[in-house]
Amino acid sequence: MQFKDVIKMKKFQSDYHMAILNIWYTGNWLRDISTPIFKKEGITAQQYNVMRILKGRHPNACAAGDIKEVMLDKSPDMTRLLDRLLDKSFIERDVCESNRRKLDIKITQAGLKLLDKMEPALKDHHERNSENLTESEAKKLSELLDKIRKNETVS
Repeated sequence: MQFKDVIKMKKFQSDYHMAILNIWYTGNWLRDISTPIFKKEGITAQQYNVMRILKGRHPNACAAGDIKEVMLDKSPDMTRLLDRLLDKSFIERDVCESNRRKLDIKITQAGLKLLDKMEPALKDHHERNSENLTESEAKKLSELLDKIRKNETVS
């Protein structure tokens, strides 16, 4: 079903306006259909994102600011998010030896194990929801999304 039919809107200010609304709608749709996978494991998409970032830096530690800088969703309260992962033993947090004001954050074996457990379900989920695009269409879509953000500023 086409986007304009789903939201029951026949006229847009412009094709660009329709495209931006469609991106928002599709982003929310992708989040909503992914949520059950995270919920099943008792984590959020943001917590998963943090653990993936830490896995990519493993076995090295990472500062909270460095994590937030590369997160997909930059809005969460990082301290609370990290506290919840710490409570679940998916990360460990230590005072940095060279800078006592900085915290070193690492993923634990339990966190790595959870990511490995979730990988097949997420891979299957991504494949099922991308089967309507060819590889070249997916590449072009990614290029177009990059083009929209061409003049982005990091805040």
